[in-house]
Formats: sequence, structure tokens, C-alpha cells
Amino acid sequence: MDRADVVDKAFRERVKSGDFPSGDPASGPLTAHDAMAIYRAQCLSRNLDRRSRKMQSEGQGYYTIGSSGHEGMAAVAAALRPDDMAFLHYRDGAFQCMRSAQVPGTTPVWDMLLSFATSTEDPLSGGRHKVLGSKALNIPPQTSTIASHLPKAVGAAYSVGLALRHRPEHQVMQDDSIVMCSFGDASSNHSTAQGAINSACWTAYQSVPLPLLFVCEDNGIGISTRTPKGWVAANYAQKPGLKYFHANGLDLYDTYRVAQEAADYVRKRKKPAFLHVSLVRLYGHAGSDLQQAYLKKDIFETWEADDPLLHSARLLNEAGVLAPEEALAIYQEIEDQCTRVAAEVITRPRLETAEQVMASVIPPERPCATTNGPSEEERAASFAGDLKQHQNPQPMSRLLNWALTDLMLEYPEVVMMGEDVGRKGGVYGVTQKLIDRFGADRMIDTLLDEQSILGLAIGMGHNGFVPMPEIQFLAYLHNAEDQLRGEAATLSFFSNGQFTNPMVLRIAGLGYQKGFGGHFHNDNSLAVLRDIPGIVIACPSRGDDAAMMMRECVRLAREEQRVVVMVEPIALYPTRDLLEDKDGGWMATYPAPDRRIALGEVGVKGQGPLAILTYGNGRYLSTQAAADLAREGIETRVIDMRWLAPLPEDGILAALEGAEKVLVVDECRTTGSQSEALMALLHEKTDVPHARLAAEDSFIATGPAYAATMPSRDSIAKAAKHLWSAS
Repeated sequence: MDRADVVDKAFRERVKSGDFPSGDPASGPLTAHDAMAIYRAQCLSRNLDRRSRKMQSEGQGYYTIGSSGHEGMAAVAAALRPDDMAFLHYRDGAFQCMRSAQVPGTTPVWDMLLSFATSTEDPLSGGRHKVLGSKALNIPPQTSTIASHLPKAVGAAYSVGLALRHRPEHQVMQDDSIVMCSFGDASSNHSTAQGAINSACWTAYQSVPLPLLFVCEDNGIGISTRTPKGWVAANYAQKPGLKYFHANGLDLYDTYRVAQEAADYVRKRKKPAFLHVSLVRLYGHAGSDLQQAYLKKDIFETWEADDPLLHSARLLNEAGVLAPEEALAIYQEIEDQCTRVAAEVITRPRLETAEQVMASVIPPERPCATTNGPSEEERAASFAGDLKQHQNPQPMSRLLNWALTDLMLEYPEVVMMGEDVGRKGGVYGVTQKLIDRFGADRMIDTLLDEQSILGLAIGMGHNGFVPMPEIQFLAYLHNAEDQLRGEAATLSFFSNGQFTNPMVLRIAGLGYQKGFGGHFHNDNSLAVLRDIPGIVIACPSRGDDAAMMMRECVRLAREEQRVVVMVEPIALYPTRDLLEDKDGGWMATYPAPDRRIALGEVGVKGQGPLAILTYGNGRYLSTQAAADLAREGIETRVIDMRWLAPLPEDGILAALEGAEKVLVVDECRTTGSQSEALMALLHEKTDVPHARLAAEDSFIATGPAYAATMPSRDSIAKAAKHLWSAS
């Protein structure tokens, strides 16, 4: 027999006979009315779990990681306000059911069963996935990546205090809202959880407002691995800056009391707290998990004997709120409702086409207040002496700095964060003086943790800010790439465009730094970014382009709610000369603040029949090679893609009109590089002969061989001549 049916039968029989588990008497501030509401939410969560398992067995449901045993989370929800943003553990069906009871007009049974059935009418994901969440309930959807939601919860909590000082146009949370983030005891050991909790403690230790309630749902096991008894308390009870609370999750009165105390502490003190809730796990990890294969029967039977609903029925009976027969009647009423609604939802439409599935990969546009930009007086005050230099040619790092200054003047919701972006002004000086111009609130020097940097940005995007995080080097992104892949880029997809976390992520990257850092500071692979659906990847090659593309990146984030990544070629930050020493050929003057390069707009230099298609450092080297080729009578055009994702196919094809041959030059590795997509495009959409020159499949060395594995001025010219002379 399915263990869900075993537990159901035992609950009915034990309540009917008055055979309740022992426990403390009901005590605390919970009223009879609220206690009844919590019990109803618990019964609903339990019956939704049972119905999901039956739907799956009938081929009509697709998700059975249930919440049974975690019904105590309904009491946590009751202790919070509906405007408190909640990032939920995937076992928090009871929390969502209880919050639905707090928000008039919601229909939790219908909504959650539509989700189980993956119907297009599911109000959260539109049938794309079964995830907890609701726009009306202020619950963003979560992925199944363990603990990946904790860093963004820290960011969302930080944004509450920041919004008091710099109010964003699209603010979501109230000034006294708190953020709740729940997770399992096994998840608390994940490096992502450890990093996020450490970030919260680090922040609170400095008395920075951070109204965040961590809730650890401790059922003593992670799939098949037991959590050592006492481990969670030993690990979290004494952390600096983090107040520890413990509640018996089997006791709705105790859980409500402690959760209320913890929430009050967080709301009044603006400091993080850790609520440790002791629970049990019923039915195994998921519907497909056979716990009897790795647990002795007496272990899970002991958990079943401590069924939270049995404890709730006992407590409500002892408190004079519900007699046993009334508790059973509510349970049966809710089961009947779930059965009736389930029979209807399985008839509702489901996704059928790729177009339907992909409709929410790109977020919807949102209306934004128009702005004429900063006044000349504001610009003069911010730029000071730099203003006189705007008409003089400058390298990329200086022009980017000025573009960031204008953008932060124009949009108060733009906030930058990262390692050393503030006082130091960035490793390469790109953010110099910005902390003096805009203050530490908007130029946040973070701790050295890339997951926390991106989580801070994602969470702030939830509350209306336009965050601009910086990762110091491309190779460092890999410590935190799931914050992009599993969190930022999937939010619109899983919420049908209802939740978004716009951002502009700046990454110093690519190769050609002379003798500095080797691979860890010269990473010439963008594959990890290119295959993430929905994100925009920008890669400028000269300072004026960088300034104008950065303006478009911010517009895309602010107005179109996109997740944008600008990869800034490190080697080109200081580059001044092009063909000869001190010729200043790669510098440019600062483009007027209203000028930008639109997404998909490529750059073309020259009109020759031999086209060189490239980006980033490749444009610089190809421009040098083009000068050498011209001396041999070979006229070229250098096409700079500028935008690496989505691939600017129309712009590229238009730039190739009249070309007789095409050489693709790619500074990234041969395997997994842009050149693969470009070669496919040329093969599929043109009849022009083409070839490619890409970097070797190798890491980058330090010292004199820093560029040995990548295209060079000479190798580009050689490859171009070979292609041009080939019949």
C-alpha cells in the first residue's frame, strides 16, 4: 500500500478513537480562529499531496515532492504578513495554503492542482513546471537547485532598507516588510546556503539593515542521508549577527508563537534571524523514492506515528477549538474538494508547441517613467574636471566610467555591487570616483563571494532596482554561474513573466593580458553564458561602442526586464594605439549621453569583398590585419558582432551583402565558441565561401606565451590571404 494511504488510514482511525500522540498542552498567543485556519491549511496541504500522487499514478500529474510532515509551516505563514516576500522550500505547500487564506480572492485548491496537472491555466507557470509560488501571495517561484534561492533572499532583504534611501520606481515590498527564506536541514549544508547565511551575518555584523528570516525545516534526513542529531542547532545557534530561534514544528501553537517572536525581532531590529523548525518527513523524498530501500521500517513508522495532523487534532481538541469528529469532518471535506477539483483540472489544456513553452523565456516589457537625463548642472557637479576631457580621445576604461556616471545620474535605481568596485574603483579603474559621486549605498563593496554578489543583484531586482553586479574576472563566474542559469534566467520562464529580476552583469574577461594571471585572469570561453536561454550578451571592442552599448544594456534591463551580461575585454581597457606606438588609433571621444547602440546592431568598417567577422579583441586584431592586407592589395571589411546573444543574424547578413568570402575570427576556444554558430549561420543562410580561425582548445598561460593559443594579427592576415587565394 502507498505510504500516503497508510498515513491517511492511521490518521482517521487514531483521531476517531482519540489515540493521539503525547505532547505539550496548547499555549501561546494563537487564537481559536487562527488555529482553525492553520489546521484547515494543513489538511489542504496533506490532501493536495495525496491527490498529486494519485494523479501521477493515473498519468495525469507530474510532480510528487510533497509537503507531508512539514504542515507546521502553515503556522509560520500565519505569523507573517502577506506582503512579506517568501522564498520557499519545495516542501512548503502548507505555507502557501495558509497564505492563500490570508489573501482574499485566491483559490489555492484550483491553482495548485492546475500546477500538478501542468495546465496552461496554472496561474503561476502557465503549465511549464510544478513550482510553489504566486504573484498574488508575494511568493516568487523556486527551482529545484538546492539552496540556490538563499543568496537572492539576502539581496531582497537588503533592498528593503536601501529602498528607504533610494526609492526605486517599481518597488514591490513595503518599507517594513521582511523577507522569509525556507530550506531543509540537508540544504543548510550546501555551500550556497553557507555562503548566503555568512553574507547575512557579515552584513548584520556591520549594522546594515537586513530584515531576513531564515527558516530551516529540519526533518532529520536529506533523501537518504541522515542529519546528525543536534547538528543544525550546533551549527547556527551561535553565529555572530544571527539570532537563533527553535520551534517544535509538530505543535502549531508553539510554532506560531516562536515564528511570531522571530518575525517581530526581524521586523523591529532589521536584523536576520534563524528559525529552526523540527519536523518529520512522511512518504519518502518524492513519489518515486522508495524509502524502505534505505531505511528500516521502524524509522519511518516512528515518523508516521508523529504525524503533525495528529498533533494538531490533539491540540485543538484539548484547547476546546475542535472536537475529534469535527477535525475529521474538515479533513474529509477538504479531501472531497481536492478529488472533485482534480477531476476537472485534468481536462484543462496543456502546453503543446515550442512557441507556447518559450513564450515566457523573455520577460515582458514594463512601462517606465520617461527621463530627459541629468541636467548640465548635475553632470558638471559629478564629472567635475573630467567634463573638460569629454572631447579628447580616451581608452575604453575611461569611457565606460563616464557612461556609468551618466547612467547612475539618470536612473537612481541603478546600483552597482562587487569586489572592490567602490573605494578601490575596480581592479582596472573602471568604477573609479563613482563611490565619491554616488555614495557607498549605490557602490557596494561586497565580500569575496561571487554567489553572494549575484544573489544580491537578483534579490534587489525583485524589489524594483536595476542592479549592476561586477564579477572581477570571467574565470570567477564559474563559482556562481547557477545564480544566472538556475535563478535569474529562469524566473520569467517559471512565472509566466510575472516575476522578473532585471540586471546588467559586468564581467571583465577574455584574453590577451600581457604576462598577467594566466588562465584565472584570462578566460577565453563564453560557452557557459551562450547556452542560457533568454539572456543578452554584449561584448564591446572600443570605448565609444562600450559606452553606447552599456546604455542599451541598462535600457534592456530597466524597460524590458532582461538579464544582460556585458563581457568587457580586459586587454582593451587601457588600449590606446592601433598600428603604431602612440598613434592613439584605438581611443575615441565620449559619445553624447543620448547615443546608444541598439541590441542586434553590428558594426562594419570598410567595404572590401573579403569580410572578417569577429568581436571583442578579434575586432582590434582584425583591424590591424586589415591594414596589413591592404598593403598587399586585399581590401577587407571588418564586421564587429557586438552582441553575442541573441545572435544578431539579420545584422550580420546585412553586413555581408556583397562580400565574396568570409573569415570568422574567434578569440574563444574552437570547441563551444561563437565561431561554431557563425559557421552554421554562414552555411545555412549564405552561399559565400567561408573559413574560421579560433583559439586552441587550451587554457591560457602566464608569461611570454600569454597569446600563443589565440588568434593574432599575423595569423589573421595569414588565414585571410589563404582564404582569399583559395579557388
